[in-house]
Amino acid sequence: MTDGTSAVPVIMHYVAGGTENGGGIGRLVGYILNENSAQYRHSVVDTRGPRWNPLVSPWHLAHALFGMTANQMQATPRLHHLHIAGRGSTARKIILGAWARLIGAPYVLHLHDYDYASDLARRPKWQFRAIKSLFQGAAQVIVLGQRDAATVGYSLDVPKSKLTVLRNCVPDPGETLVDPRTKRRRTSILFLGQLGPRKGVPELLAALASTGLEDGTWQAVIAGDGPIDHYRSEAALLGLSGRVRFPGWVDADGADRLRKQADILVLPSHAEGFAMAVLEGLAQGLAVITTRVGAHDEVLVDGQNALLVPPGDVPALSVALTRLINDEALRTRLGAEGRRLFLSQFGIDGYVDALERLQSAQLPVFSDERRSA
Repeated sequence: MTDGTSAVPVIMHYVAGGTENGGGIGRLVGYILNENSAQYRHSVVDTRGPRWNPLVSPWHLAHALFGMTANQMQATPRLHHLHIAGRGSTARKIILGAWARLIGAPYVLHLHDYDYASDLARRPKWQFRAIKSLFQGAAQVIVLGQRDAATVGYSLDVPKSKLTVLRNCVPDPGETLVDPRTKRRRTSILFLGQLGPRKGVPELLAALASTGLEDGTWQAVIAGDGPIDHYRSEAALLGLSGRVRFPGWVDADGADRLRKQADILVLPSHAEGFAMAVLEGLAQGLAVITTRVGAHDEVLVDGQNALLVPPGDVPALSVALTRLINDEALRTRLGAEGRRLFLSQFGIDGYVDALERLQSAQLPVFSDERRSA
């Protein structure tokens, strides 16, 4: 939290797990904080704590509510930016949003979810009404793509004037120059994400074990948290132990090192909003294979800047991997076009500028008496 002595308006980002344990949302907010904006001061509030310790979640939520209340007594304008996904995240934001409306604190809702329409469909009527109030009470709602804009607009009756599509971003890692004298003998495939069915890990292992990929011209790293021992055993049963490595969870620096050592970034998810791993692969200039889910095919063009396959389709994924392993020219072209797309649409500078323009319109205007209080 920050005190009220600064004349610079403050944007409070509410994220489950904060920047350290908040997954892709936390990573995005961390990128925003690292930009050191001169116009606003960005700060983060953890509303949940680490996922592995649910006992501390109520304390974090209570702390966030107390801080929101205290902020209303500060002389510096503050805007509350609530980052929301489905499941428990929505429950916490219902409470925070209701409290914000009660005390007159303006808030923005930023939806990051892989399938919010399905999450809404599972809610009982009383929860749906509370979610509707949460979204309609926001000064502005930010979504990652047109699919989510349709969900929020049609299902929750949020007017278009309060809806903004703003896709995720990542910092520019810089162009990686490969010395041809150190060319790798085997093509390196990288998966980064939580290990599980939603991210398509079972299909990825099946594709790597399929006919056409039996030779030794490739190696793969499947990095992320989740049931690592289970998938390591599955890989062994498929005869992949010698070519697939499971390093477990890696931090931001570790993920950056893995991307710099890779040729192909693969994310065969069944559901996404707009995957940070895909953006980071594009930024690094990797050849990307992913699925037509979320906002991916609103931006990515199959065969031009990525290869897109249907979710759950092992043969299609196998064909895409085989094409890129066997065709260095195609890998190079897709990587170059993907990086060009990143530079034109997904740079952190342009993202923060767009975000702050949106936030500035929602900041409360204080009277001179309140500013001097």
